[in-house]
Amino acid sequence: MIQTERLLHEFLELVKIDSVSGQERSICDALKGRLAALGLTVYEDNAGGAMPEATGNIVARLDGPQSGPRLLFCAHMDTVEPGRGIKPVVGAEGTVTSEGETILGADDKAGIAAILESLRIVIDEKIPHGGITVAFTVREETGLIGARSLDPSLKATYGFVLDATGPPGDIVVRAPSQDKIAATVHGRAAHAGVNPEAGINAIYVAARAIAAMNLGRIDAETTANIGVISGGKAINIVPDTVYLEGEVRSLKKEKRAEHTALLCGIIENTAREAGTRAEIYTELLYDGFDLQEKAPVVQVAVHAAIRCGLAPSLTQSGGGSDANILNARGIPTVNLATGMENVHTTRERIRVVDMVDLTRLVIEITRSAGMF
Repeated sequence: MIQTERLLHEFLELVKIDSVSGQERSICDALKGRLAALGLTVYEDNAGGAMPEATGNIVARLDGPQSGPRLLFCAHMDTVEPGRGIKPVVGAEGTVTSEGETILGADDKAGIAAILESLRIVIDEKIPHGGITVAFTVREETGLIGARSLDPSLKATYGFVLDATGPPGDIVVRAPSQDKIAATVHGRAAHAGVNPEAGINAIYVAARAIAAMNLGRIDAETTANIGVISGGKAINIVPDTVYLEGEVRSLKKEKRAEHTALLCGIIENTAREAGTRAEIYTELLYDGFDLQEKAPVVQVAVHAAIRCGLAPSLTQSGGGSDANILNARGIPTVNLATGMENVHTTRERIRVVDMVDLTRLVIEITRSAGMF
């Protein structure tokens, strides 16, 4: 039986541990200890690289007492800023927030807490299953870097990422792919007051290019954004370089590729018309996924939600998650909503009852996955 106070205490302790992206060592060590104490086989991979302070993903295994599908439950350890010195507050109505100066960290420590409580119940109550793998990833918030570094030999029949907004019972079955665009627009330096005619203003060229772009919501399946721009050295120098970064996302890879090419073409043509050039780099950060309702992993989640008395709803997301990487690796994976709200803001919140429902859902998935 779920112990609500234990679940809440676990969550509150986790959010107090600083773990902004790239600095997950403290929470990684804490979680390795918790998982080992539960009897799982635990290891930390080398996703963090060779730096001494780097942190890898945690992968833990619990063998099942019976044959059946191996399940993978995944959540990420890192948070966005401002995420240091978090002081959680439990309101009288059962909603957890921060004091207001930081995020809360429910994204994604609510998912971690639910997985840990579920493991305790599965072990204590000897719930039969075909084996469980847990992956707690690093640097999800900065490009799914941890998940992209997971050992390719990691296998599971079904995957469940606990990292979506919305009430427990919402199941993300469709998410976009994403391209990154990075461009350096070149100009020609000159003294802005003495001889500006000799210069080519790289900021002006980049601005003209951006003004010509179709950005924001392109259609129901596609978005685009220019999110970083920097350049210039002093107000009396015509700037000779500008650097910009942007992205294109779409639920259809053809649309993503087409719009990425369009934006790159605008940058190139605008620079050429100004008598200069641009260097452009593009990268596919992750593939999208589109799971059909009849897919076994979807059916497992839907029927588990029904048995928990939740209202299952198949949804799509405008953002990527570790589920994108796992699906691309051949592990059919859905992203389960945790109940977290206002993520990435100081107004982030989650209801205790939603954490309980999420935990119930994970337990029921474990109990019934062998039926599909």
